Order: sequence, then C-alpha cells, then structure tokens
Amino acid sequence: MKTYDNAVLNELIERFFRYTAIPSQSDEKADVLPSSPGQMELAQCLAEELKQMELVDKIILTDDAILTARIKGNPEKHAIGFVAHLDTVDIDLSDVIKPQIVHKEAGKDILLNKEKDIWLRESLIPAIAKYNGQDILVTDGTSVLGADNKAAISVMMTLASQLSSLPSFGCGDVYLAFVPDEEIGLLGAKALDPKRLPVTCAYTIDSNEVGELVCETFNAAVASFAIEGVPTHPMGGKNILVNPIMIVSDILQMLDRAAMPEHTEGREGYIWPTDLEANPTRALLALDIRDHDKEEFEKKKAALHHIHRWLEFTYPTAKIKLTVEDIYENIANSIPHPDEPVVALLAEAMKKCGIRPKYIAMRGGTDGSALSAKGIPTPNYFTGAHHFHSIYEFLPVDSFHLCYQVTEELVRAWAKIAKSSDEVVSLPGK
Repeated sequence: MKTYDNAVLNELIERFFRYTAIPSQSDEKADVLPSSPGQMELAQCLAEELKQMELVDKIILTDDAILTARIKGNPEKHAIGFVAHLDTVDIDLSDVIKPQIVHKEAGKDILLNKEKDIWLRESLIPAIAKYNGQDILVTDGTSVLGADNKAAISVMMTLASQLSSLPSFGCGDVYLAFVPDEEIGLLGAKALDPKRLPVTCAYTIDSNEVGELVCETFNAAVASFAIEGVPTHPMGGKNILVNPIMIVSDILQMLDRAAMPEHTEGREGYIWPTDLEANPTRALLALDIRDHDKEEFEKKKAALHHIHRWLEFTYPTAKIKLTVEDIYENIANSIPHPDEPVVALLAEAMKKCGIRPKYIAMRGGTDGSALSAKGIPTPNYFTGAHHFHSIYEFLPVDSFHLCYQVTEELVRAWAKIAKSSDEVVSLPGK
C-alpha cells in the first residue's frame, strides 16, 4: 500500500473545488464545439496553470476548447498520455456545483442540503456504507458533483505539478489532453488530431469505484426511422390513410423487449428506443444500438434494416427512411488482450498501490473509445467516485487519493521500460 501524502491530497481537493466552481455542463442542443462557454473557460484556466509549471511545454488550446500539453521527459522512454473531458453531464439540474466534504459516520445518513431537506441515505445508496469513518466529497443536493470528470482533471493537473518538481522520475514525455463534450457523443475526442498525442498509449480516468479497469466498452450506433404517412380525414380513410404512429407501434413490437437495458447486464447488448415524436402525418423514432461483440453489433444493425424492408413492403404508400450511424467503437477492438502492456502495466500499478484490479466491460463508452479507433490504445480506470450523473454522486477522499497514486505509479511503471524493449513493441496501433 502506498503511503498517504497529505500535501498531494490537499492539492487534489483544492484543485477539485477550483475546477468545479467553473460551470461546464455540456449542451446537447448546441451545434458548436464546445457546446457551452464554461468548457472554454475551464480549458483557459488549465492552460494558464500549465504555463506556470516547470517542464510543461507544447501547450496548445484551440478554438474548440481542445487543450493539449507535454510534460518533458526522457526521449529514450515511451511517451504516454492522460485524457479527461471538460464537460459535466447535460442534465436537468443546476450547473452550479457546490461540493462539500462530510464525514461518514456508521449507521448515519448524510444531510446534503438542510434548507431543502435533501439527504444521501444508506437505504437508497447502500454503497455509501462502505466508507464509514471516511471523509467524502458530496453535492449540496442540487447538482451533480462533477467528479465525472473533474476528479480526473484534478489528478492530471496534480501529476503535472508533481512531475515538474520531481524530474528524477526518469519517465518519457507525458502528454495531457483535455477535451470538450464527452457527455454528448465523445465530440472532443473525435475532433482531437492524434498528431497532438504522439504517444505509445493513453489512459482516460473516467470510471467509478476503486479498482475498476476498463479495456472493453460498447460498440455504439444510433438509428432513426423517419416516417411520412398518408394523412386523410378518417371518414374516408379506408385503404388510404397510413398512420405513422401505428408504423412506430409495429417497429416497437418487432424489437426484443428482453434485450433492452432494463433486462440486460454485463456484455449483453441491446437496441433501445430513446426518443419519439409522432402525429398522424409524420413520426421520428430514435434508437440506440449497443453491443460489446462486433459481430453481434452488426447483427443488431442488420435487424433494423430487415425491419425497414418489411415496413416498406407493408406500407408501400408511406415514406420510411432508416438512418444508422456508428458513434464509437469498443476499446477491445484496438486492445484485443488484457495482457497487452498498455493494460498490464495499469493493473500492476494498481497492485503496487494495494488495489485488486476489477476488469469491467463498460456498458457505455469513453473518450478512449474514440482515441483507440484512431490508433492510440486508451484504456480507462477509476476516479473513485460513485453514482455519476446524480445528486447522490460522491467521491471518498481516500479513493480520490488512490486514483492519483495509481496515476503516478503508472508513470513510474512506464519509466522503467526503454523504447527498444521487446516487452512493448507489439502494442496495438504501434
């Protein structure tokens, strides 16, 4: 187990409070990158702080709020990267985050907001009981906490600060990337020019409980059925009227209810209706397609095309358009084996910090999904927080510190390997 470093912990917490004070909620309705001005404000804040750090150079901030920087290291060692997203989730809660530190007492609930009588109760969030006797970062009950992903930002900035003061690490170059709008489709990671991350591999810090290690995500696509019916007055509608609402009903009936998110787990994929606008003239049905297995993912897309052909045959006078668009890929498509060094060194770093790795097939995606598809293998690991995207989001202080310790240990692990080592020449994408 790594020793407890109060100076590092204090820096982590101070940075977290500073960064969460900048509202940076993404906006799915916007058609610009970044989708909200707070993300650029946060990126500018980070850029200014990086300029004050010794060893940090190549600081580039673009108009779309993509910030990259390099911590100069030994050119004979592998360069690695860390990636975090600037946005907090686009959700119907306050975008003003007021984190607070509370002490969890055994058997007692946590009062988040006295004025509004909002509590974090063990009966609702049982996981909180695992942290009895610990200090915990929580919300004030009106917003998310923002550990997703400002815990990661705090860890990365603290790492930059520490590496600048401890050049004896002997590591290779360490690149940092901060990207906007992960929460609304990995938009920043997709827009990031991979030439700005000339690394052997990278890591996102965007998972939950201590020990979580993600080298599998969903393959993801979105689909939509746009339907134009044949409207007419019901009194003369026989053999003429085609109601798009009924066509949508047919589509939904042909989907497997047992293979939707409310009935699936682990590596089980799904097709899931997410949005519907309909009237007797036209309808638009949106669906998510998800699967870890590439072949099964393609089968799900093929199933929707089969439904589309059946609808065109059944309703020849209607206009029915199906659109299917891939959103991101499974990280495992680029990192086929968990014993690849990019993952194995992360697992070893956790073990050196007294943590047992928990390999997770994430039922979602990360910026690493987009970066891995670009040839930068990018697994993901824990922030230490729980219940992302909720007023009950919380981050145990000890877990936050462990996240940093694993990050530092990971840099140390790569520092021990020269570029010429046979141990890493087979890294995916290299």
